[in-house]
Amino acid sequence: MPATNGKPTPVPPSAPTNSRKTSGGGFWRYLVVRFLLIIPTVFILVTLVFILMRTTGDPITAALGDRLTADQLAERVAAAGYDRPIFVQYLEYLGQIFTGNFGTTLSDNRPVLEVLLTYGAATLELAFYALIVAFIVGIPLGMVAAYFRDKTPDAILRVLAILAYATPVFFAGMLLKLIFSVWLKVLPVSGRGTTNTELEMQLLEGKTGIYLWDALRIGDPGIIGDVLAHAVLPGLTLGLLTAGIFLRLVRTNVIGTLSTDYVDAGRSRGVSEYRLVTKHAYRPALIPIITVIGLQIALLLGGAVLTETTFEWKGLGFQLSEYLQARDFVAVQGIVVLLAVIVALTNFIVDVIAALIDPRVRY
Repeated sequence: MPATNGKPTPVPPSAPTNSRKTSGGGFWRYLVVRFLLIIPTVFILVTLVFILMRTTGDPITAALGDRLTADQLAERVAAAGYDRPIFVQYLEYLGQIFTGNFGTTLSDNRPVLEVLLTYGAATLELAFYALIVAFIVGIPLGMVAAYFRDKTPDAILRVLAILAYATPVFFAGMLLKLIFSVWLKVLPVSGRGTTNTELEMQLLEGKTGIYLWDALRIGDPGIIGDVLAHAVLPGLTLGLLTAGIFLRLVRTNVIGTLSTDYVDAGRSRGVSEYRLVTKHAYRPALIPIITVIGLQIALLLGGAVLTETTFEWKGLGFQLSEYLQARDFVAVQGIVVLLAVIVALTNFIVDVIAALIDPRVRY
């Protein structure tokens, strides 16, 4: 420090650093970049779906070729514009999507957007139930497996996790139906509600399609219980698939966290192993769970096709299987595009949450 006449000269305080500002600016740049990446992702998926759907010819010939005469078929194909060059059809299809027009189904003559709005809520509700099951089952059992590392409970839980992940969804669904619906007769076999519940849902004004929410609006405990009873087996079937993944992730990350310095410091102070696992190690272990939720949403939506078909849960997966059997490629295109958008948006939201809570994420 310089001195004048033997006295130190005061040094002016340094200007405040702009690291916080820079960090904030970096976060918003990260946010914008991640959001903009949704556009090429959806664009590529839409293009692939369009090309794959055209590999067997135009949709009308595929869906109605065996029910129309040659003249009628040619007239329908020309009226729909499927006799034009494929590139022209592709550009027109992109323009329709950007304006929210997904076309009209060939098998039941309904706007595809109406199908998406009608059955999309059911699929999202099923995915919500499945995530609840995955969190309730996977996270606590993962902590138990880490606590009993390399012991008998850990070995049993790891085997169960592999079985939960590897078992086909339709087989798990039929097995649960056999046990709880046929043998024990405690849960419904299929559907989203009894006939009375379905009637009440149809008569409800401003219905959302999410049965639990609509049942709460009706306020009848019997209907609420019926909706929840019908949701148990489908939610359990689809949720166990993800629970196995969560169990292994939590186990691996809790074991890794237990070897860190701050946990060793707590152990040296006499903190019990149980408290170290439940109070100190599990929170950092949840960060990988959050980062993979986006991928699990895609897995859940894919599994929803088989789950909804097994339990006759009339959502997008159930309708997708129906339209595939009818070779209604217009409807299939619309449903797949919507699922792609949902997955892309979910991954964006998960990336943002991970960046906010995990300092190791660089932006």
